[in-house]
Amino acid sequence: MASNPDVYLLYEYMKKNAFTVRVKVTLSETIDEGILKQAAREALTRFPYYSVRVGLDERENYILLPNDRQIAVLPEKNERLVLGSEKVAGHLFAVTWRENSIWFNWAHSICGAFGAMFWIKTTLYQYLTKKYGQITPPDDLKEVGSPVEKEEYAYPDENSLLTDDPLKRYEEGDSNVGIEMDYFYFLNPFANEVYYYQVDLDSRAFMEYAKQIDGSPNSILSAIMLKTAARYFPPRKGQHISAKIADDYRKDVGCPKSYRDFVRFIHVKYDWEMADESIERLNQRARGAIITQMQPENSFEWYRKMVEARKGIDNQPDLKSKIKYAEKNSIYRSDSRDTYMVSYVGKTDWGGMSEYIRSIYTITDGNLMLEVNALPDKFCVSFQLLTKDIKPLDYFLEVLEKEKLPFTVSECMVRNMPDLLLPKQ
Repeated sequence: MASNPDVYLLYEYMKKNAFTVRVKVTLSETIDEGILKQAAREALTRFPYYSVRVGLDERENYILLPNDRQIAVLPEKNERLVLGSEKVAGHLFAVTWRENSIWFNWAHSICGAFGAMFWIKTTLYQYLTKKYGQITPPDDLKEVGSPVEKEEYAYPDENSLLTDDPLKRYEEGDSNVGIEMDYFYFLNPFANEVYYYQVDLDSRAFMEYAKQIDGSPNSILSAIMLKTAARYFPPRKGQHISAKIADDYRKDVGCPKSYRDFVRFIHVKYDWEMADESIERLNQRARGAIITQMQPENSFEWYRKMVEARKGIDNQPDLKSKIKYAEKNSIYRSDSRDTYMVSYVGKTDWGGMSEYIRSIYTITDGNLMLEVNALPDKFCVSFQLLTKDIKPLDYFLEVLEKEKLPFTVSECMVRNMPDLLLPKQ
């Protein structure tokens, strides 16, 4: 690849799906804006690879240029923040706040939740220690002033990866169940808002339940969502329901400390009649798919496809051609389509900060999508929908009730996903 690996998802930008992410952290007390500004500015100095702005080189490639301006810390409003704009000093990262909540906003092209979580932790640690004094840090905290390790920039050489065929590929094809909802949103000029609900699951009860049926958050939520989807959508002859589960594969490709995004997808196919099975049985089906598809050879194959697509972008003569090529050759859009998605960051070490954190939700694009974060006392689930139709949520909660899994749920909220301002030709 000729360009910085962090730029390629920018070519796939769409107004209604700008590939941006938000993480909302709610604390126990009202935010002190002055302390937050100081903390955010100090924290970003630890992550030089995030202190960038987007430019164009002479061949009309997107490039990332150093940006030494202060990170924006702004009041949260009921509107889309525009990353890369003058309002946020050209940065692709910004912080907003309201009452006792902080929103961390960033462009997914730079990193995913794994990399951004270090930035979030460092910012929160700076803020909380300034406000409350000494706090036990997480073991993996990247403290302000600590050296940036070479491994944080790591990116694999595709020629060093094995070319053996995976023992098992997912070859069940697309699930087009619910695709009309996507079309309605993307093709309707009046459909601009997307929604989510905050669902909290008691972690002790949930993990005890998981232990009893030999499950994980990913496999159990996949099973619960099957019952949800099968009840919400009318059966279609010749069509199946499938789950998409996010898998972080950085360890497979030898980059365990890299800030960059290394996510591919595991797919779980369900036939309609399986919706009558127990959660335990459906969980076993999901676990089997996860185990067989998590082979490193699948990661190597995914990565090589991504590299080839990016080389193709580099070879285009101008920005317009690069954008068109990226759209037609995106490995994300060409991957099997699924009915719903589950994305779990995994167990997160918050150290003594957990005493002050009330909740943490990841907010992304997507329909019938669950984003899951873990605190010591609960799992914080963002239940994301393209419409205000509450039926999918109701069906999901009914399964939780039937399985005797305690939960709380918020009112409907607008996601207000950040937009991106990119250089033009």
